[in-house]
Amino acid sequence: MNTLKVRFAPSPTGHMHIGNTRTALFNWLWAKKMGGKFLLRIDDTDFVRSKKEYEDSLRESLIWLGLTWDEEARQSARFARYDEVVADLKAKGRVYACYETPEELEFKRKRALSKGLPPIYDRQALSYTAQDIARFEAEGRKPHYRFKLLKGKIEWTDAVRGHVSYDAENLGDPVIIRADGTYLYHLPSVIDDHDFGITHIVRGEDHVTNTAAQIQMFEALGGTPPVFAHLPLLTGTEGKLSKRLGSLGVRELRAEGVENMAICSYLAKLGTSESIEPFYRLEDLAQSLDFAKIGRAQPKFDENDLKRFNTHYIHQLPFENVADRLQMNTAFWAEIRQNLEKVSDAELWNTICNGAIEPKIEDPDFTLKAAELLPPEPWNNDTFGAWTSALKAATNRKGRELFHPLRLALTGLENGPELKTLLPFIGRAKAFERLQGKKA
Repeated sequence: MNTLKVRFAPSPTGHMHIGNTRTALFNWLWAKKMGGKFLLRIDDTDFVRSKKEYEDSLRESLIWLGLTWDEEARQSARFARYDEVVADLKAKGRVYACYETPEELEFKRKRALSKGLPPIYDRQALSYTAQDIARFEAEGRKPHYRFKLLKGKIEWTDAVRGHVSYDAENLGDPVIIRADGTYLYHLPSVIDDHDFGITHIVRGEDHVTNTAAQIQMFEALGGTPPVFAHLPLLTGTEGKLSKRLGSLGVRELRAEGVENMAICSYLAKLGTSESIEPFYRLEDLAQSLDFAKIGRAQPKFDENDLKRFNTHYIHQLPFENVADRLQMNTAFWAEIRQNLEKVSDAELWNTICNGAIEPKIEDPDFTLKAAELLPPEPWNNDTFGAWTSALKAATNRKGRELFHPLRLALTGLENGPELKTLLPFIGRAKAFERLQGKKA
């Protein structure tokens, strides 16, 4: 068997949303697990909607997620190749011109439905005479082109759906070139997959019918169809996820402090029979990939659920994963991570322990007494308990009345990591100054 090679083929007509992020992830994981290659193909044939800013955004998101690619290509550079293939398929009778207007095609569709027939093209164009074509062209009509499907069953074994079978006669010949001469998705994608040696394709289940037609396109090119895996589509609060609907995407999640591996861990297991658990390396996540565990039901993507998972993820996050972003040591990170909702919050606690803050004094007499009773260093996690026991005996305070003024004076905040954890990092000198109401 040839080395596995997959591709992710986004159209740069919007930013990466969760749906195509999941597709990219599964392709990358499959390549990594099997020691294969990952191709990034920019499907930029839509000159009106394709924009460089979207392409740059797609690349940035992929890199941030860790989904780097081995090769890349873009469809706008390959029109000569597509034209070459179409010319060959025309000569072989597999591509033919059609002159019906959109209104005429809609009428045909409605008529077929009224008769209880599949609303597919009736191939009337195959019976056009030279006189018909001359008349159409005299009227100013421009042809669109269809790929002619051969009769018979189209079958394949899908890595997710199992055995899939279609009767070609119930599909209808797909349009591959519009009347304005621009290409639709179908044939250029097959030509690219054939030319670049793509062996496996992971994409959404909305492409299943496309796959049936594209299998015959692969065969018409003299190639072998790849192995297909069609993932059930994610659904969300606004229904089907779509960049055109402005659905939540990678850029927004990143800006809100969601970790890249939290996104990958969540999406890789959502809709599977496995529990959603944190993975801290893409390589480990790749080894866990098992298409047999992907369910057929459409999984629901919940932004709030992902954010809750992100918090859980951070609470176990190894320091090596954040060392390049934070100015602190392993011990400090291990103590504060349980109190973080996002990694950037760690800088706040770093400042509280190692920088200067403005303390909040709730009861000056009490905090001055607390300063007097501070034990000598060295301090450890037992220091806070010994200190507050002495303070409790001296003031008869307990509970919130005892601890709340200390937290405000030492951290300037209402909540946070346990003071017994923070106190040794703050140190006696800073603690003494803060308990007296001084900035330290």
